[in-house]
Amino acid sequence: MPIQPRTPPGTLELLPREQLVFQHMLDVIRRGYERFGFVPIETPVFELKDVLLTKSGGETEKQVYFVQSTGAIQQGHEADLALRFDLTVPLARYVAEHEHKLVFPFRRYQIQRVYRGERAQKGRFREFYQCDIDVIGKDKLDPAFDAELPAIIVRIFEELKVGDFTIHFSNRKVLLGLLADAGIEDAEKQKLVLREIDKFDKIGHDKVRMSLLELGLDAAMTDNLLRLIGHTGSKEDVLADLRAHKATHPIFRQGLAELAQMVDMLKALGVPEKRVRLNLKIARGLDYYTATVYETLIDAHPEFGSVCSGGRYDDLAGLYTKSKLPGVGLSIGLTRLFDQLRASNLLPNVPNSVQVLITQMDPTLSGAYLALASELRHAGFNVENYLEPAKLDKQLKYADRSGIPFVILLGSDEKAKGTVIVKDLAAKAQFEVTPAALIEKLRTLLPQPG
Repeated sequence: MPIQPRTPPGTLELLPREQLVFQHMLDVIRRGYERFGFVPIETPVFELKDVLLTKSGGETEKQVYFVQSTGAIQQGHEADLALRFDLTVPLARYVAEHEHKLVFPFRRYQIQRVYRGERAQKGRFREFYQCDIDVIGKDKLDPAFDAELPAIIVRIFEELKVGDFTIHFSNRKVLLGLLADAGIEDAEKQKLVLREIDKFDKIGHDKVRMSLLELGLDAAMTDNLLRLIGHTGSKEDVLADLRAHKATHPIFRQGLAELAQMVDMLKALGVPEKRVRLNLKIARGLDYYTATVYETLIDAHPEFGSVCSGGRYDDLAGLYTKSKLPGVGLSIGLTRLFDQLRASNLLPNVPNSVQVLITQMDPTLSGAYLALASELRHAGFNVENYLEPAKLDKQLKYADRSGIPFVILLGSDEKAKGTVIVKDLAAKAQFEVTPAALIEKLRTLLPQPG
């Protein structure tokens, strides 16, 4: 009885046409990162357990896949390796380990799969791609870098053609300064308040207000805070409202100055006004973010949640080195984004990577078919030879189903005339051309090589 073939739950396995779209999205992201001067790194799919789990503690360990050989299991050894669950912890280890060989600010991107033991369900993956970008400083990192990252994401998402989107950003120092100014300086209580504020768009004003009152904020402070974070005006309007506030705590003033600098730099970078919004409700639940935070929403599909998030952190690798390594970063969860776009019929139209199929009309001309393919490949085209004898109708159907746009026919008649026939399947048209003119003709019909 054959074993039933089946894909493990929580993974994304695609047919070739969809894989081409996914690969196109990866390529757009990679090019976008490199266009702004970022360099790639890769880290092993697994890390030493004591290194990987030091930062995250026991809660994350519940979702970690441990790696162990059969020999180690038979000998009763505990696993000492674990699959990475994000790219942040490996980056921290990487920078701490190679600190003296790296040039700072260290501008890196990393596009790799990560693994989490999630319960398999729609929209949740156990294996998925993250596309991370970070700038790491040595001892300090100017807030100017915080504005550059949204500019990169805008370029990428516009090229991906995902529809209208908005990058929402804020600065946690503003909210922390407001709390401190009101006498709430306990760090743990501040974290709890920020976590409730971050839920605003999910649970609404009234439930957040109730939660803040339960945390001990008085009604006046709560209402004033909710009024500020509920501001829906332009970036300049939000800044004006914050400047008019009477808070004097230095953390608040610092956060406000950083927000103002970021708004000015976004303009200088040419980021369209509609693509970025100053939204004080964005606080991010992860406590290691210390200042700027980002979330990216597809405007017509808020149900997608944030498709690109991140922020600034004071010390990336404090558990691995005594050096202070502040940074700022963003991450695109590509597997989840692709799955959501596919479910909503929003995937971009990506042509087959094969541009030309050379049919086999006469087995005695097989040498001519191979030579023609070689000539076209040297000119920069992606060409496939149909290598087995078959009826022409079958070969044409193969090209059509595969999404190959052009088919070349060369039979004995064409050979005698010194021509080839080119079929444009999309236009349902054909033309006859000499082999010498074929390359230039195809260049007018297809994207230029390179």
